[in-house]
Amino acid sequence: MHPTLPCLTASLLCLATALPLAANETRKPSNCFALAQGSGSARLLPAAFGDPVDADHVRIHFINHAEFAIESNGTTAVTDYTGFLGNPDVVPDVVTMNNAHSSHWTDTPDPRIPHVLKGWPQDGLPARHDLDLGAMLVRNVTTDTRGRFGEGALADGNSIFIFEAGGLCIGHLGHLHQIPDDAQYAAIGRLDVVMVPVDGGFTMSTGAMLDVVDRLQARVILPMHWFSGASLQSFLAAAGGRYPVVETGGPEIELSQADLPAAPTILLLDPAPLP
Repeated sequence: MHPTLPCLTASLLCLATALPLAANETRKPSNCFALAQGSGSARLLPAAFGDPVDADHVRIHFINHAEFAIESNGTTAVTDYTGFLGNPDVVPDVVTMNNAHSSHWTDTPDPRIPHVLKGWPQDGLPARHDLDLGAMLVRNVTTDTRGRFGEGALADGNSIFIFEAGGLCIGHLGHLHQIPDDAQYAAIGRLDVVMVPVDGGFTMSTGAMLDVVDRLQARVILPMHWFSGASLQSFLAAAGGRYPVVETGGPEIELSQADLPAAPTILLLDPAPLP
């Protein structure tokens, strides 16, 4: 068992946060459509990618930009897969992609990857994914996109991918260009962890993105898609007073339902290729 990191103070634990509920009776029962009943204790575990992960834990590694590796119980997913992971021997079980910009996808994925999920329309139809890998469920909720300068709107052009593993609900907002409507929020369900683009313009304004974060109320907020330290600092400044900020000092964290902070907290990961 990894030792715990005392990186959140007691002052961060004073606020319990209500979490959204959603219902969907047509698919395999989802932990992410039920209320979390965690202990409220805030413990973060140091992680080492490739080491065994307990069945009730999830390891998250920030690779670069919007690309994360999510590992649980022998299953690995990579978000906004670009074709580069760092370690060529790592073969994910599933990768997800969005194509608003070239930094979120590749047209030459590693042929060893068994599941490559595209988040944009195919043959004129919205992307629809509901993949059961046993240790991990992967599904998507589509949102609309626009061109870089506001032109070329595309219905269902982006996918928010939700990964259900280790008792946690993890959402990656992709290249989000719109505030989700009530139906989309309901389809997303509860999120314990959310990866949020914080560039402040290519996706949405910082204020609009914070509105989304406020609505989702995930207890772990992972900034991504920040291009430079300046855009990240702008997001943190705008979020000041809303959420505590914890610098992890590395690219990885390991979480379980019992490890989540009682109130939404921003965790900063330093991107690095997979070792």
